[in-house]
Amino acid sequence: MTRIITIFCILIAQLGFSQSAASHLEKIRNNEALLTAFFQQMPKGGDLHHHFSGSVYAEPLLERAIAEDFYLNLETMAVSKTKPENGNWENFSSLTKKGKLGYYEQQIMQTWSVKDYNGSVPSDDQFFDSFQKFEPTIKGHFAEGMLELKKRAISENVLYIETQLSTIPCDMNVSDLTDFNTKLRQVATQKDEKAVLKLLDELYKSLQKKDAKKYAEDFNTNFIAKLHKDLKMDDENFTMRYQNFVLRFMEPVDLFKNLVIAFISSSESKLTAGVNIVSPEHGQTSMKDYWLHMVMFKYCHSKFPDVKYTLHAGELTLGLVQPEELTWHINDAIYVAGANRIGHGVDIAYEANSYDLLKYMSQKNIPIEINLASNEFILKVKENRHPFTLYKEFNVPIVISTDDAGILRSNMTEQYVLLAKRYPDVNYETIKKYVYNSINYSFIQDESVKKQLIKDLDNRFKTFEAKFSKN
Repeated sequence: MTRIITIFCILIAQLGFSQSAASHLEKIRNNEALLTAFFQQMPKGGDLHHHFSGSVYAEPLLERAIAEDFYLNLETMAVSKTKPENGNWENFSSLTKKGKLGYYEQQIMQTWSVKDYNGSVPSDDQFFDSFQKFEPTIKGHFAEGMLELKKRAISENVLYIETQLSTIPCDMNVSDLTDFNTKLRQVATQKDEKAVLKLLDELYKSLQKKDAKKYAEDFNTNFIAKLHKDLKMDDENFTMRYQNFVLRFMEPVDLFKNLVIAFISSSESKLTAGVNIVSPEHGQTSMKDYWLHMVMFKYCHSKFPDVKYTLHAGELTLGLVQPEELTWHINDAIYVAGANRIGHGVDIAYEANSYDLLKYMSQKNIPIEINLASNEFILKVKENRHPFTLYKEFNVPIVISTDDAGILRSNMTEQYVLLAKRYPDVNYETIKKYVYNSINYSFIQDESVKKQLIKDLDNRFKTFEAKFSKN
């Protein structure tokens, strides 16, 4: 009886803390500065929709380009380690001598990120084009970026990041398999899933003969495991895992080759938390091959059933593509590919049978990764145009993420500020649930690691909520 009373008292105390924090949130909901202070300190669990290269801020990338005397394209603001043959390129040391460095630094910051964005180019172009401009500064410097992200996460009380770190290097010669590109697209046009799966099976066997597994093993051992261990990424304050990913704009054979290797990698390493597919969803090849890509994921799942995968789906809106193209991407990501999570999902209101789709996501516990700042900048979708409330009303599990905080000049705290400010019906307990979702729905393979993160989250919330009980 004494033990029961003790447990009851603890629960009451915890509820009191929570209600005090909840009351404070309601008082400050319309003040952005107060919200920022509140959410900066609140434990924020994990960031599950996270692109490594887009999450590193432009300042250290620019410093690196200057220090290593990269060449700068004076028209596009792209950089290169060596001087390309075509274009107007000049190295940073030369610009410094001429007294022009400051002028170009400002332009670079405005091109590599959304800093001071003035609408001179379409927002989606501004965002997606930035990656290739600074990409040369990332190569060989993953460690610096990982440590920057860890430091920032700890400072704003984020326990976990599930980042898309790098594609898996692969020099496999598949020139003898290029006929499959035409064959796959022909049967995909007919939506003949059985024929596609048969071709993929032939292609898979050919890739096995070319020793696809060695590329996955090399990546796991000599890149992921080595970096993770050398940098001591996991400690009592922080944990990081890595999603493998493939690029939508590639030809079918190359994409499938990379997808198979990505699945092999994730199946053999506890550090690789699943697979993803990236690049602009509205790109020409992305749109043309979208259904084919979904069948590829379905096929790989049949070979590696324990590997989880989240798919960028529905990162589209009216005007970006033709209206009929808004009706099927999330449907196919879930019903065809069998995605375990969905990233963005912005076009859900336009999807065919959207209510049934939302009910299915809720019943099957398929979370939606909500990226408020990203969706606002890239798609111009925000507030009541954003489908957040639609997902909430249908009880689809929700996780809050940053997407590309470096390019977007944002952080995890801002995502929660936007959430609380724009959706006043979302109370503290619901927000807290989203925080826990970000750990519970993570792709962490080691259950003991996940349990420890939940325990840490419990303790952090107790400390955070105790601050308000004393007020």
